Amino acid sequence: MTVEIRIESEEKLHIPYRRIIEDVVSASLAYEKCPYDGEISVTLTDGPGIRKLNKKFRKTDRETDVLSFPMTEFHKPADFRRTIIRDALNPVTGELLLGDIVINVSRVRSQAEEYGHTQKRELAFLTVHSMLHLMGYDHMQEKERILMEEHQRMILNSRGYTRGE
Repeated sequence: MTVEIRIESEEKLHIPYRRIIEDVVSASLAYEKCPYDGEISVTLTDGPGIRKLNKKFRKTDRETDVLSFPMTEFHKPADFRRTIIRDALNPVTGELLLGDIVINVSRVRSQAEEYGHTQKRELAFLTVHSMLHLMGYDHMQEKERILMEEHQRMILNSRGYTRGE
């Protein structure tokens, strides 16, 4: 598994962000029974940085907490058997190129406070949420939202990132 983490923010997280991100990426892949090692890029940025990306790629001129940029299109969420994987494998490492995650550091802080839990839990939540998007999950319809939220909850709980933590 390769998790490349870039920092593009003056604002820092004073928590073991690398360990949390890698832990949640690993837990997400295991929970979804991914038969491949994954390759993921994570960028920690600030409000203006994520707003610029949101405007450029989603045509939405506002700050957000997290963005996901999947590199593999799934027939069904996390259906590794029916998805054409061969074109999505890194030719050098054989890892599955899942995509990019961009996390807004200032939102990690503010949302942790707003929801009454730790920054560790909020960073874990934003990471698992994005990992599920990279594996084909969405929350545009009620049924999809319920399924995605259940998977998020199970993955976070399996690693001890619970609400109120």
